[in-house]
Amino acid sequence: MKLAILGGSFNPVHLGHLYLAESALKMGYDRLILVPAYSSPFKPGVRDTSPQDRLDMLAASAPADPCFAVDDCEIRREGVSYTIDTIADIIDRYRPEGKPGLILGDDLAEGFTGWRDYGKIISLADIIIARRISSKSVFFPYPCRQLDNAILDISSRDIRSRIQAGKSWRYLLPEGARFIIEDRGLYGYGQAAAKPAAGARKNPALRAKTATKAEIARIENAVRSLVSPSRFLHSRAVAALAWDLCVRFGQDPGRGYLAGIAHDIAKSMGENELKRFAKKDGKPVSALERKKPSLLHSRAGASLLREYFGITDGEVLAAVRDHTAGSPSMGPLEKIVYIADKIEPTRKNEARRGGADQWPGKAFREDGGRESLDSLFASVLKDTVAYLRFRELDLSEDTRGLLEAVAKMEKAGNL
Repeated sequence: MKLAILGGSFNPVHLGHLYLAESALKMGYDRLILVPAYSSPFKPGVRDTSPQDRLDMLAASAPADPCFAVDDCEIRREGVSYTIDTIADIIDRYRPEGKPGLILGDDLAEGFTGWRDYGKIISLADIIIARRISSKSVFFPYPCRQLDNAILDISSRDIRSRIQAGKSWRYLLPEGARFIIEDRGLYGYGQAAAKPAAGARKNPALRAKTATKAEIARIENAVRSLVSPSRFLHSRAVAALAWDLCVRFGQDPGRGYLAGIAHDIAKSMGENELKRFAKKDGKPVSALERKKPSLLHSRAGASLLREYFGITDGEVLAAVRDHTAGSPSMGPLEKIVYIADKIEPTRKNEARRGGADQWPGKAFREDGGRESLDSLFASVLKDTVAYLRFRELDLSEDTRGLLEAVAKMEKAGNL
């Protein structure tokens, strides 16, 4: 196997790194090894992240691509990383076919003679000069190949600066790296975050538990592969609206998005699978669910998330389980996902095509942030029930119980 090596600080890895690496592969290599430095001799003062953070970002940045490998040899050695040691180590362990390629940016070519054992580097590796700062080939007094790559005007330093300043940056680097930066708060992420939207109320009892971006992305990718394209777009719309409602009503928006994107994960299951997964919650299948098995998708979805995707957040699971029929004891997150599912914009025309005078969420359109969560929930519930009755559809026992609970709250003046 023919190998090429690209080392660097990768602080953080960005699209320019990966584009350059892919360009080098086109020169006849089977695999490119990305080697993050423990401490670069060229950037001794940069200490924005730990070596493990940089390694994790790199490993998360090229999923499902066997052409890229990540090697932690320099991090394991610790101390200042020297290229000659890395080349010798990789040759010894990987046993490549012929000399490995060593990619150097043209910004480092001029100072190459100052590298430790540069003569030995030339004897062990084929030097590849990549364009980083100049669109023209640069002079290099030793045997080398010039990589004819386009220059992407992206730098790790600029990304770090943008994060710290609260400027746009998220799509300058791979998705996996972005999630790690956001989840771990690297480079000052979150310190310059925007203030909550007007009307947002902070809940002092809100638990610190939240959904990570990596976890959300994992579930979102699964949903995209399991449901139809139109159903996935609906799920995305529900997730976005659930995020907004969580911000407005003092709940964690990450958990709202997770429950929203996952709420229809079992929608495309067949009848037997729906029943099998639904019954994992320990409850029997009702007469209405036997009559219309598609109603089981919410119960089945919660079981699927718990057993196959390792989601243990009870409130997220309850929000998925109760988004169809509701339940008399719904908490804030359950109510938010129920509302979002019923009123996200793509559902408006669905009701009107049936000739209904109302559509689920009519009361929300010009609300302007005035209603409480409970009063908004009650309005959406009533609109939804009116729509179901217009369609001459049966109400589940849970929905009937929920209506009774709302009626009691109204009678007591709590809405």
